[in-house]
Amino acid sequence: MSREVLKIKGGIPLKGKVKAAGAKNAITKLLVASLLSNKKCVFYNVPNILEVEITVDLCREIGSSVQWDRVGGTIEIITRELKTTYIPQRFSGSNRIPILMIGALLGRTDESIIVPTAGGCRIGKRPIDFHIQAFEKLGALIEYREMKKEGAYFAQAHFGLKGTIITLPYPSVGATENTILAATRAKGITVIKNAAIEPEIIDLILFLQKLGVIISVDVDRTIRIQQTDHFYEVEHTVIPDRIEAASLGLAAISTKGRVLVEGAKHADMITFLNKLRELGAGFEIKNEGIEFFGKPSLKGGLHIETDVHPGFMTDWQQPFVVLLTQANGISVIHETVYENRFGYIDVLKKMGADIELYTQCLGGKECRFSSQNYHHSLIVKGQTTLSGKEIEIPDLRAGFAYVLAALIASDQSTISGISFLDRGYEYLVEKLTSLGADLKKIPSDLEVEKINPLESLRMQAATG
Repeated sequence: MSREVLKIKGGIPLKGKVKAAGAKNAITKLLVASLLSNKKCVFYNVPNILEVEITVDLCREIGSSVQWDRVGGTIEIITRELKTTYIPQRFSGSNRIPILMIGALLGRTDESIIVPTAGGCRIGKRPIDFHIQAFEKLGALIEYREMKKEGAYFAQAHFGLKGTIITLPYPSVGATENTILAATRAKGITVIKNAAIEPEIIDLILFLQKLGVIISVDVDRTIRIQQTDHFYEVEHTVIPDRIEAASLGLAAISTKGRVLVEGAKHADMITFLNKLRELGAGFEIKNEGIEFFGKPSLKGGLHIETDVHPGFMTDWQQPFVVLLTQANGISVIHETVYENRFGYIDVLKKMGADIELYTQCLGGKECRFSSQNYHHSLIVKGQTTLSGKEIEIPDLRAGFAYVLAALIASDQSTISGISFLDRGYEYLVEKLTSLGADLKKIPSDLEVEKINPLESLRMQAATG
């Protein structure tokens, strides 16, 4: 089996226009939410990425009929009845979607629901304690059991769910989504306090309102959901991906180019754009999107603390750190969302970046990782020249940071592990190439995987 790598020659300004795809973190949750009803749901602006493919497979596993036009970007899904409530172990660790199946299915079936453990990028612990606590308050029974080589969660609500008041200890996106899904069919009214209010969650709420759910959001992070038994067919357009939009914008600025990111949504990127202004980077808001462009020099001295929305998104910090290596001065990043999100820094240092990691909270407030010995703060000094290296991608967002570093490096880089990029970036190579980047996807030197001697003899005998 062949493995492909990216060969990137840096130093070329990116110019042109490119369209931001539909949001990965929206469509995957919307597909799961469609399982609440037996009505047809049609989604537009669906990105052709691996994460959607995995989620579609999950839905089909339990009985959904799915038609996916990958070129046209539409998915039609209907789940007339559930053929199973068991998600096989092969989905264990594939992404974080299986755990959301619990919230969607609890109100639709009185059978036991079995889902494998959560997966996704290795960027820090993603405990589901908040999910379990919310389910139990709604009246569900949740149990973790060891199964074969992996664990699984068993959930059931044989006597139905009952609305209640739930206060989340932290405004977790996943816990908020799961609680909303479960509350949709719970008797009476459910109130979620300290809920996450990310744009992707608002998109989920808009979809659920179309589906027939009476649901509201208050200004104090409180979400109210009324029991829903009657549903409607839905057509819904997925919001643009604010992570991809920011990534492409940073690529334009870092290479001192000019790129119009069509579909980039101003309202969802206010905090990000404010930091670009502080840096002295260029952008203009257009009717069709946001145009990003580089300037001769950028001034460092920024202080950024990642946070839940409307704060600075944790998925923006990796490529932003790469940009800060090109800014004059010292800047500070304090990561408060995940404790292990700086795993990509060692590679940037090998490329020439001047970055130091710290376990202290280098911010205006202490976060939940204070005094726990996690490297969750950094200081970056610019301006530095980056040189090309051979790089292995460890996770999705680090992967784009490496691509960005390679685009501004003084020579060529070779990046492997690019399947991580396929999880969240639609046609990334094609988009960057259309903007003038010198990069190509080619088979790696390890095109033929290692074969043991016995297997080699068998192959020789088979070929005569």
